[in-house]
Amino acid sequence: MITTILAAGGAAAKGGDANPYGLEAALREGGLISQSVFTILVLMSIVSFYILFSKLFEQQKIMNQAKRVRQSFWQSNSLREGSAKLDKNSAYKQIVDDGLAAQDQHGKLTDPVEAHDWLHGSLARSEAAINSKLGGGLAFLATVGSTAPFIGLFGTVIGIYRALIKIGWSGQASIDAVAGPVGEALIMTALGLVVAVPAVLAYNWLQRRNKSIAEDLSAFSNDVLGFLASNGAVKPAMVAAAGKAPVAAARPGPGTAPGSTIATQTGGVQTRP
Repeated sequence: MITTILAAGGAAAKGGDANPYGLEAALREGGLISQSVFTILVLMSIVSFYILFSKLFEQQKIMNQAKRVRQSFWQSNSLREGSAKLDKNSAYKQIVDDGLAAQDQHGKLTDPVEAHDWLHGSLARSEAAINSKLGGGLAFLATVGSTAPFIGLFGTVIGIYRALIKIGWSGQASIDAVAGPVGEALIMTALGLVVAVPAVLAYNWLQRRNKSIAEDLSAFSNDVLGFLASNGAVKPAMVAAAGKAPVAAARPGPGTAPGSTIATQTGGVQTRP
């Protein structure tokens, strides 16, 4: 969009003396302040789109990792075996490795600490580190969305001020003398909005995707905690083969004694009544 405006402004400026209006003419007449404002807005727009596409790539990478975790990770006999199946830089591998490291470290503690609290704290720190990395750059988008219109407005005010001074010097107050310089100054406000709106939309979209990823990581971390706390007895229900429904919970048969213990599955985690 910025490129389109630049091209339109350049074409208008090249139209000759008959139509000496456009972006290039506005920058030339506006002086150093208008040129500086324009440069800042262009840089803001470039960085905003860079953050948008880089974060989309990073988020999609973690979403693809989540699919592989659901397909094969919990079919492993141990967390170390499952961790070996994950990508080297996988966020899910980081959680598993941090959980295993916390389990090993717990036995070395001289001050007695509940194993569940120690593991839960370690996994929570791992989640927070991943979420913090995903949130990097979003503050810049929020800043651009909130400040770009005012930066453009500043350029407009300076441009109108200079235009009015020029009109006063020339002594002409006709519509032809006023419309051109003032209209060119208003271009800065339009540029500020052009930069701010995509930044705000990108911020909200990326935040929503980050929230979805954080929910998946939290659920996976809880499953890892249950597996560690139960020595592998508790883990999510295996995903059945494609096209088949998940394995149903076991029901007592006609010959089962009333006091018998029967394994069931609730919420994807094995429990016993």
